[in-house]
Amino acid sequence: MGLLQALPYLLLPGAEEEDGNMEGDSGFITVQKVYYPLLCILGIPANLFTFYVICFRKCGMSDTAIIYLSCLAIVDTFYLVWVILLDLTLTFWQLQPFWHSHPACGIMGFLQYGSLYSSSWIVVVFTIERYLVLSSTSAKQHFSQAKVTRLTCVSIILVSHLASVPMGWINVVTPKNFTIEGKNVTLPWCHYRGHIYSTVLVWVTTFLSGGIPIILVIIFNSLIGHHLTRVRKMFTKEERRVMRGGSTKGMVRRTIFLLGTVSVTFVVLSLPRFVTYCILRTKYNHDWFDRNDYRIPINLISDLANMLQNLNSTTNFLLYCMVSRRFRQELLHTLTCKSKARELGSFLTQTTMKVFSLVDHKTPPTRDPITVVLTNLKQTQ
Repeated sequence: MGLLQALPYLLLPGAEEEDGNMEGDSGFITVQKVYYPLLCILGIPANLFTFYVICFRKCGMSDTAIIYLSCLAIVDTFYLVWVILLDLTLTFWQLQPFWHSHPACGIMGFLQYGSLYSSSWIVVVFTIERYLVLSSTSAKQHFSQAKVTRLTCVSIILVSHLASVPMGWINVVTPKNFTIEGKNVTLPWCHYRGHIYSTVLVWVTTFLSGGIPIILVIIFNSLIGHHLTRVRKMFTKEERRVMRGGSTKGMVRRTIFLLGTVSVTFVVLSLPRFVTYCILRTKYNHDWFDRNDYRIPINLISDLANMLQNLNSTTNFLLYCMVSRRFRQELLHTLTCKSKARELGSFLTQTTMKVFSLVDHKTPPTRDPITVVLTNLKQTQ
């Protein structure tokens, strides 16, 4: 099974479990076999390229926004590697992925939940920080410092991975019998540990990675919208036009708009999985329930919700392209190398001007020959 997604372990053609074949729609399995590798092929380069453009190009973002969004791109890349590439892609394409052995089974769980926590809570803390900056002058002075933002992001990542340490024990490795091409084979099997310890941890994780972040993002985005509406009513149209023209105000407005887009996308793509997982853990939490049977609607809906949530780690690049004109410009300049040519031309122009200024400075001023002659005549007289 997929360690993080609570997916069934999907057998390749020619492999059968001893206790029965997997039932359900093989067409949907084929879709997932194509979908998850495609996410890796597109998502990992897109996130790394987003990190480069945000950090090393001028996209019109504040320093704090650059730090938060670049960290988000990095942790989303790790999520794609740990969850999509090494877990789900291998699950659909290999009979026995490497993480079915010990200790890889526990290590993968730790890394996957650490990246999931980090991605969710960076969005939450960025949203809260934007609200505090808008509503309090002292908070604005404090949170506008790049050093504070870097410390905050590092703390989020460290605490997220620290909180994911117990998740290394929710799975256990046991031997399992398979029939491969008519031969019985016993292989190690990493699967969910059916103890009360694992059940409690999974419920806590579900709310820490999904429920609580979703609620906080909705609340603080609503507060940001209410604050902006209230401030907008305090000024006339002319005053708002003058304020909008300021570079600092424009940067804040662009950052909030970009944050709102990222936050709404996070909620829309994460909420379905949270809801379906709660339904599976309450109404269908029975030993006799076959999670592999896609003829049961909740199984199909739940895995579609998983696909949506995993899409969240690859959409930020498209969101930036859609809502940020400066990001699109820098992206185009980077791809066409126009910015490099422009920088080289500017460098050559500045160098040429400096050379001429030095030549002009070192050349002594010439005296007028007529003045020299008159001066000499006056001295002889």
